[in-house]
Amino acid sequence: MVIVDGNALAGALAEVLGPEPTVIELRCAGCDRLGAVGLTTVYRTAMGSVARCRACDTVLVTVVESGEQCWVGLPGARTMVSALLR
Repeated sequence: MVIVDGNALAGALAEVLGPEPTVIELRCAGCDRLGAVGLTTVYRTAMGSVARCRACDTVLVTVVESGEQCWVGLPGARTMVSALLR
């Protein structure tokens, strides 16, 4: 397992969230903290990536890439807002 920051999800999330997905802010369902995807803690394995809230460790984003398909889950994100649109 490799542990990196949320910037590691940029390529996969750009397909879904736009050209700069790491600046998208997520509201954590666990602790209510609002923070950018790029500031999460990401755990990567051969099975996929999991981004966790740095404050409470809630799973915010899951990414699984398989061939030409990419599955993205936001199980612990209460809301999502683009800082680029503010």
